[in-house]
Amino acid sequence: MTPDSTSAEPTEPDYTRLDQELFAAVAGQAHRSPRRRMNHNLHEPHDVVQRFLNVLQPGTYVRPHRHLRGQPGTGFECVVVLQGAIGLILMDGNGTVIAQERLEADGPLRGVELRQGQSHTLVALSPDSVLFELKQGPYDPRTDKAFLPGFPAECTPEAAEQERIWRALFRD
Repeated sequence: MTPDSTSAEPTEPDYTRLDQELFAAVAGQAHRSPRRRMNHNLHEPHDVVQRFLNVLQPGTYVRPHRHLRGQPGTGFECVVVLQGAIGLILMDGNGTVIAQERLEADGPLRGVELRQGQSHTLVALSPDSVLFELKQGPYDPRTDKAFLPGFPAECTPEAAEQERIWRALFRD
């Protein structure tokens, strides 16, 4: 019986390092991006589990959204801060803020798992903030996010003002 390539033992190490060098490289891309953030995917587009780093810079605007999937329990999103600080804002279906959490790499709360359908947004509270995110795949940009109505599109003056208002919720 001949083993197939998927069950063969690797002859060389097969892994991806999530180190400061990678964080710095993706942070540099985020600085240069008009969106002020950048993903570094660890998954392939067809993978059933999405795993990626998301590096956010202060000033990035994440349009409020929720994740809906066809099967119960598959619309979750798990977020863990590996570096820096992020403000997580939870909203009801009308866009009213119902809770906020400060997630910090060296703080008491480092991550959360959001259940399917929980509307949310994020703000970067420190430069070069690095998140590890985990979601159900495969990724389909047409259906990945259900945006809440009434919020501005990215890269507009209205979006920049909304981001400033949200970030101010986390001032000490």
